Amino acid sequence: MRLRDLTDVKTNPTLSYRKGRGYGSGNGKTGGRGHKGQKARSGGQVRVGFEGGQMPIYMRMPKIGFNNYEFRNNYAEVNLSSLSVFENGDVVTAEVLMEKGIIKKKFDGLSILGNGEISKNITVQASRFTKAASAKIAAAGGKAEVV
Repeated sequence: MRLRDLTDVKTNPTLSYRKGRGYGSGNGKTGGRGHKGQKARSGGQVRVGFEGGQMPIYMRMPKIGFNNYEFRNNYAEVNLSSLSVFENGDVVTAEVLMEKGIIKKKFDGLSILGNGEISKNITVQASRFTKAASAKIAAAGGKAEVV
């Protein structure tokens, strides 16, 4: 290795083209864009996937794949404020709530939300509780049982 073989690592080895600087540069006149047409103009580019007005391939393809809509669990949601109709010591289940008219159907389970206050010690049996709901039920002296 000789001193003349060393190169500066910091500089870019490929020189940038200077478009439109005369025909001697090889990129003069039209600057490598050809003659006329949309792509020869400034700002004349089309978006990704554009097919000249034809319906694009991503819109022509059938929409396939998995969707969880049919298989998801739907929960009947009940706020704590709705449970004030029960007396001390009552056991609240989805069936009891349907009899009272608080929920219309059982769905896949019952979910108790923490909106409102509760002052009676009742036992609530549901599929899931929010943290606030279970804390308020316990503070009132009741139980929150996950079924």
